[in-house]
Amino acid sequence: MRQIILDTETTGLSWEKGNRVVEIGCVEFVERRPTGRTFHRYLNPRREFEAGAQEVTGLTLEFLADKPFFEDIVDEFLEFIDGAELVIHNAAFDVGFLDNELRLAGPQYGRLADRCAVEDSLRLARQRFPGQRNSLDALCKRLGVDNTHRQLHGALLDAQILAEVYIALTSGQEEIGFGEAQASNEAGPVVAFSGRSDRPRPLVQASEEELAAHEARLATLRKKAGAAVWDSPAEA
Repeated sequence: MRQIILDTETTGLSWEKGNRVVEIGCVEFVERRPTGRTFHRYLNPRREFEAGAQEVTGLTLEFLADKPFFEDIVDEFLEFIDGAELVIHNAAFDVGFLDNELRLAGPQYGRLADRCAVEDSLRLARQRFPGQRNSLDALCKRLGVDNTHRQLHGALLDAQILAEVYIALTSGQEEIGFGEAQASNEAGPVVAFSGRSDRPRPLVQASEEELAAHEARLATLRKKAGAAVWDSPAEA
């Protein structure tokens, strides 16, 4: 069984109002184990962010100005997900945006449902924890998934966190073995980690693009807050 854990970031909450996808992050699983293959792209949305949306992601139009348009990467994206089951948190949101992007790219691309089955992890969470908060952050806390490194929303990072949440949600498995994945993928960076394990964790070097995105996000927060705790030396 091949599954793709998928997340997107967008310029706003509604594609019907002309909002677009600005980031896609995917993590590949086969037989419920990560293969190490990922797909990660930032996209030029050709429009402004809605109020509040930019603060959620930390992305800026300046950073996205030289990034590809969706139609430039659509074939590569579809090749990566084709035939897989997509696991998405609040799937209706991401599927609606991606179906709109496919429509704008051309009628030959059809819809996600033409290529993939979709599993909504939010639906699963509501079945297991009825009446409780089932956001990704709430599920991380409830299921013991470490998300302390998630200061802002990012598609690839959120897909990796969702992968851990999904395994815990559907089987209670504590060790999903990201650190054992060996395969690489040119479509995006591979981030390897070991879940909750005592084994030594690999050192992962950020790419220049990731560092630039990180600095852009910090700059946005500094502008809003005036000062940031991460700029001060940590207390012993």
